Amino acid sequence: MARHGGRGWHGRVLAAAIGVTALAAVTSVWTAQAGPVDGSQAGAGASASPSAPAARALAAVSVEIAHASDKGARGVNITIDDGPDPVSTPQVLQVLRENGVKATFCMVGTQAEAYPDLVKAVVADGHRLCDHTVSHDTTMDTKSESYQSQQILDAERMITEASGGVRPMYYRAPGGAFTPYSRTLAASHGMRPLGWNVDTKDFERPGADAIVATVKNEVSNGPTILFHDAGGDRSQTVTALREVLPWLKEQGYSFGFPVR
Repeated sequence: MARHGGRGWHGRVLAAAIGVTALAAVTSVWTAQAGPVDGSQAGAGASASPSAPAARALAAVSVEIAHASDKGARGVNITIDDGPDPVSTPQVLQVLRENGVKATFCMVGTQAEAYPDLVKAVVADGHRLCDHTVSHDTTMDTKSESYQSQQILDAERMITEASGGVRPMYYRAPGGAFTPYSRTLAASHGMRPLGWNVDTKDFERPGADAIVATVKNEVSNGPTILFHDAGGDRSQTVTALREVLPWLKEQGYSFGFPVR
């Protein structure tokens, strides 16, 4: 998986994250997002508080990087990275709602902490959450295990707190910077490592037509499609989603979640 370049905003996010240094030493005991521990889907908006009697840790999952869809061979997974963002995330949510599509939102911890109402809105619409680290450091695979732990587990906590107790079900390394350690750590907390098959490169703002063309040309590579809802002007992404979601339906694809 190629790493994304030119992400100056993440330097600012990293600066904002300084001070978030508590290392989580035990698995959280908060409830699974969008359903029980077995991964089945609950009603939209279902969540539990940390003190709820039924709340418990997510079961450990595979350390292998997931690409497949739970909808099978003709399933696709829409994944949205780097948010939430106060401008783009509501627009993305509206497009998904209009098309009846559920997605997986890979959230940066500091963004989730800054915009908890948006995290709750994502959950209320029946989407799933994914841990995308505290500060989106694409060089994580060159850093110490203690640093990787802080980035993953602090983000897990920040996202869960922002959501009102709904935990991320996946972990996506920034720029694909997975390590055996980070995959094992995430999986032990019930977060399946999550890859992608189609990189729309919407982060580079190549134009909505180019984003749509990438999906159409590359969806045969696999089901998990990468978009972004933060890190700058995402209007091209919103426009592209309006076109590509109906097109995928016309081609006989159904929308699912990454396997766990």
